[in-house]
This record gives sequence, structure tokens and C-alpha cells, in this order.
Amino acid sequence: MLFQDPSLLRAAIKQNKFNENTSGQAPGYVQCNLVILPVQYADDFEVFCDKNSQACPLIYKASEAGEYALTALGTDVDIRTDIPKYKHFIDGQFVEELSDIRAIWQQDYVSFLLGCSFSFEEALLEEGIEIRNISENKNVPMFITNRACESVGPFSGPLVVSMRPMTLENAERAVEICKQFPRVHGEPVHIGDPKALGIAHINEPDFGDAVTIKEGEVPVFWACGVTPQMAIMAAKPSSCITHSPGYMLVTDLKNSALRVATI
Repeated sequence: MLFQDPSLLRAAIKQNKFNENTSGQAPGYVQCNLVILPVQYADDFEVFCDKNSQACPLIYKASEAGEYALTALGTDVDIRTDIPKYKHFIDGQFVEELSDIRAIWQQDYVSFLLGCSFSFEEALLEEGIEIRNISENKNVPMFITNRACESVGPFSGPLVVSMRPMTLENAERAVEICKQFPRVHGEPVHIGDPKALGIAHINEPDFGDAVTIKEGEVPVFWACGVTPQMAIMAAKPSSCITHSPGYMLVTDLKNSALRVATI
């Protein structure tokens, strides 16, 4: 089911009536990756985002520990209930996937919302560029690369990328379009041979689903908001919550507000 209104989508998620990935939902509205950490890790993680802004473009940080009603992102937003699937980590190890985190919420938690590639997908579609994961109704394929992020405090790890196959002509158009959206990963980090990123098997993503790559197409890779999950596994915080890859917070912010002029 396609929701046009982000508040109606969030209502369905709160009621456990929508548990799918959010790619293509609420066209026109910003979708965000999520990281929730105890307050003692918050400063280092914020700097990690700043140093690795293409993979971790910070859209919003909760103003205080324990804040869960993120009204700046939507009047009804409750970060504990409004994402279809969450991942819970303890000491850096994944322990469970949840559809509601109220039972494990801590008063020292600080929420970070990061820009998501689903926002720039809309701009590509408007220019007539097919987004294969949307046309095939799949979660976008994501891969762990051989590129290292810049370390900050306990946070370090590899860059994770998302991939969309395109003709070379469309890939070049995508570069120009996505340059206008630096807060949602910006332009691709690599076009072509996946082995240059240390990806041995393009049809075996680390996260998400494999999609069809047609003859004459090349894989196009963008920095991905799953990158922080690798850094969290390295940092081993006592507790952490993220979105499950592809299952985002859909906000009331407009994608058009994130577009910047380019020369």
C-alpha cells in the first residue's frame, strides 16, 4: 500500500498495520536513518557524523537526553513507535529486531536522525531515471566496502554503500542531480566495477535485496546511512538502537527543502 501522507503512514506503523520497507512511501517527504545512543556517547557520535558527513549526514539531534517526541520532524512523531523495524544492540552485538522500543527505552538515550537515500530517489524519478529497487518492489541492496570512515573516539568502521543500476548516461545525470542533495548523501561515491569497493558479489548484498542489473547498465554506489551500524559494532556501546536497513522514519520535512543550488 502506498501512503501519500507521512502522518497517516506513521499512524499505520504505530498500530503495527504497516511493517514494510519505506522506499517510495510518502513521496516528497524526507526519510531518515536512526541512531539512538546513551548520552555519554553522543558527543563523539556527533563528531563522527560531521567527519563522515556523506555517509552520516545529520538531519536532527534530540535536544536533550530522554526526548522521544521529536515534534520538529512532525507534530505526532514518537521515535519509539514510528519506524516499522528497529535493531537493538547490546555491547555492540545485535540482539533483536523490534517494531516498538517503548519497553527498552532509557532516559539517557539521545536520538540522531540522518539523511537517507530514499529522499534523492524521488528527484531521480522526477527526471525519468528508473530506481530498480522501487520498480521491483524490493529493499535497496547495500554493501560493506573496503573504504574506512574517519575514526572519532570509539567510533570507526567501513563505509557502507547502497547500489542502483543505471545506464552510464543516467549515472552521469544522477551525479548532477544528487549533488543538489548533500544532506541525503549527495552524489555517488563510485560508478562501475564493484571490486574497486571490495565488493566481490554484486548479487549478494550484505543488507537489503539483490536487484536486476540489465545488459548495458553499470552499478552506481552511494554512501549509505547503514554505515553507523558498523561503527556501533566497533564502539560497543552498552546499548544502542538503530533502524533496520530500509525501514526509515518518514518525517513531515519536505525533500525540496534539502535541495541546494549547484554551479
